[in-house]
Amino acid sequence: MPDRVHLLLNLKPTDSASFVMQRVKGRASSYLRKEFPELLKLPTLWTPSYFVGSVGNVSTETVRKYMEGQKGK
Repeated sequence: MPDRVHLLLNLKPTDSASFVMQRVKGRASSYLRKEFPELLKLPTLWTPSYFVGSVGNVSTETVRKYMEGQKGK
């Protein structure tokens, strides 16, 4: 989808999902603004919202298939 990003990350149980997302969004914003200077005039590139889900007894391949199925929705 042009308005969302799906990431599959492997985090330690001690990692904070909100901190990781803050870092991902910040780093991506920095790279995008360097590559596309016209984005510098925008106050922000991301909304403050995000969804984080955890999986325990599900394989990585199952999650990957789910994410692939979200394309076009």
